[in-house]
Amino acid sequence: MHRRHLLNLILASAALALPFNASATQIRNARLWRSDDKLRLVFDLSGPVRYTTFSLSAPDRLIIDLSEVGVSGDFSQLALNNTVIRSIRSGRFGQSDARIVLDLSSPVLLNSFLLAPQDGQGYRLVLDLDGPNQPQVSPMVPRETLSKPTHPKRDIIVVVDPGHGGKDPGAVGAKGEREKDVVLSIAQLLGKRLKKEKGFDVKLVRNDDFFVPLRKRVEIARQHKADMFISVHADAAPRLTASGASVYCLSEGGATSATARFMAQRENGADLLGATSLLNLKDKDPMLAGVILDMSMNATIAASLQLGSSILGSLAGITTLHQKRVEQAGFAVLKSPDVPSILVETGFISNARDSQRLVTARHQQAVADGLFDGLQRYFQKNPPIDSYIAWQQEQQNARV
Repeated sequence: MHRRHLLNLILASAALALPFNASATQIRNARLWRSDDKLRLVFDLSGPVRYTTFSLSAPDRLIIDLSEVGVSGDFSQLALNNTVIRSIRSGRFGQSDARIVLDLSSPVLLNSFLLAPQDGQGYRLVLDLDGPNQPQVSPMVPRETLSKPTHPKRDIIVVVDPGHGGKDPGAVGAKGEREKDVVLSIAQLLGKRLKKEKGFDVKLVRNDDFFVPLRKRVEIARQHKADMFISVHADAAPRLTASGASVYCLSEGGATSATARFMAQRENGADLLGATSLLNLKDKDPMLAGVILDMSMNATIAASLQLGSSILGSLAGITTLHQKRVEQAGFAVLKSPDVPSILVETGFISNARDSQRLVTARHQQAVADGLFDGLQRYFQKNPPIDSYIAWQQEQQNARV
């Protein structure tokens, strides 16, 4: 994600004070706020931009280079107290480019993307900063957290992806129910449940109403070194009587049903991704690279099928099932060759009964609980060898 440049690219202090080309795209304003697990910095722009980011250490800095851009906004009003950002500097870089430097108190994991104009807002560059020392929204630490003993092994990382968002509402019901709103609520509830469970950590692809390309969703899972990726949806079907929950995973061949093929084509419309680009195989012999990719994909698909079956079994006690087996198709968002990935259709917005239930808080919580139960059962049977759950099972077996 971060591209590391040579030290001779460090911003000279004299260049920071130089003026910008007034005709270039301008950074008009900057806004900052915190959510439960990250710090978000948004730059309001007068037009689209091309940008690159990289990080430097000793001291820690995050650099954003923007092509053909000027800075007209004032960053001095941002409330940086109790954040990982110590200060923000900006200035001219090259003939007509801009450089923004975030001085940091510790390293961060960056997720950045450009948003097009929508809902009365112009272009925006969004920077989500996530790091081990990132403060939470509230400085108060729950009493049970203080007494919670640490364990010597790592947490299982679950990346939860609420489908669609922002300019892409997903499926829309007869009464205006929007898929992007329903799945965000379910994903947030699942995230809260996972955070309460010892041995698990969770990252949400989006925690608000904004669009994330399919390619970026897969990248986020891999950047967080996810043990599992689950994409949550509530789609539509041509047949209005279609109802119930389904679970899908990737198929390298054909789809297992006409419905699976239709769903994959619908979801892939926003963006496409080739799995071969995700593994670092450029320096490998083409035949060897193909063998490595096939082995990785086969193992990942097998794990995804097991995971999907576990979750499907949990959902069976909560809602009707559209299919009683895990379906397979070429979903772009599932094409990570090394992260078990599933797509869960929690129901059909196009179906009146499903839609009526999906918008209720009670059913959303039930679905989130079912998703949690299914993935917990999977990891109880298949814990990563360096995880807390595997270590806990070893301790229990040693006492028997």
